[in-house]
Amino acid sequence: MEELLPHDVIEFHILERLDVKTLLKFKSVSKQWISTIQSPCFQERQLIHHLSQSPGDPHVLLVSLSDPSARQQDPSFEALRTLEVGSSSASVQIPTPWEDKLYDVCNTSCDGLICLYDFYALPSIVVNPTTRWHRTFPKCNYQLVAADKGERDECFEVPYPTPGFGKDKISGTYKPVWLYNSAELGLNDKATTCEVFDFATNAWRYIFPASPHLILHTQYPVYVDGSLHWFTALSHEGETMVLSLDLHSEIFQVISKAPFLNVSDEYKIVMCNLDDRLCVSEEKWPNQVIWSLDDSDHKTWKQIYSIDLIITSSLFGITRFAFTPLAVLDKDKLLFYDREHGNAFLTHDPDTKSYDLPYTSKRWARVVCYFPSLISIL
Repeated sequence: MEELLPHDVIEFHILERLDVKTLLKFKSVSKQWISTIQSPCFQERQLIHHLSQSPGDPHVLLVSLSDPSARQQDPSFEALRTLEVGSSSASVQIPTPWEDKLYDVCNTSCDGLICLYDFYALPSIVVNPTTRWHRTFPKCNYQLVAADKGERDECFEVPYPTPGFGKDKISGTYKPVWLYNSAELGLNDKATTCEVFDFATNAWRYIFPASPHLILHTQYPVYVDGSLHWFTALSHEGETMVLSLDLHSEIFQVISKAPFLNVSDEYKIVMCNLDDRLCVSEEKWPNQVIWSLDDSDHKTWKQIYSIDLIITSSLFGITRFAFTPLAVLDKDKLLFYDREHGNAFLTHDPDTKSYDLPYTSKRWARVVCYFPSLISIL
């Protein structure tokens, strides 16, 4: 084929259109093909082309939260497992070099990359679960303080914050971000502090000014279209706002009020990314309603799903947390899971008003959706 077609024709008209698994196999064809497939420019083009051509349902990554010591009693224990819910109920183990370590995972993926973190002892990891590429990076200042408190058997008196992970769409750089209520945590007199990691310098730096608004530490930040988003802390009236950080300008702004008022329990609300749309949800018996933010004005919320809690309670019982929406399958079915137990998924078909249980596990896991890619961070 190399003799019949110029390599640029093969690259732009053949290789770019292939899926990731096929491309990984084709790296053995020649040194030139290896060089092409490993090129960051090619990897970005391949992902853009795939996402623009009806990419199908995302994969679901299960990050085990079970005690790693369980591996001694159970040889099948694994840190990561991937699931293709749309096509099969079977799941596949992803071998990692940190099987004996316990990690949590950021709420949303970015270009097929996911970010694992630990509050205390371990450095963070960015990993591509499809290619198994990974890169560790050091703890931020907040993690160092938390680790020091942990060594002294102390703890913060408020919920611990969680990091976000996203991409500056202008420069193409990836950014892990920790935003936390530093005054509330007793770290300094500022309302909030924001740390962002720079992969080019392999170091953390501060964003000035940080958010003037306190955030809900109980909620995970969500990445959508070049920005990270948080819920602001509840006001005395129960009012909640949506705070955004543009990862290029690194400027915070409140973009909208949440479509619910008088929230009495912050564990009954949740934020998510569905089909690259910022969505929020509130559980208020007997339903959990999910709204999508209108991209055009960032003011209008549209109800897109309603989960019948009477039906789901027959499967899970009454749960402490609101269900976490994960993805839209087959263009209209909602995939969601119970983050309190983290071991089962549900799908909801709004047309037939039916519910299905496509996958269950015996292990507690945190879950994130991603599309396969070749992307790595140099």
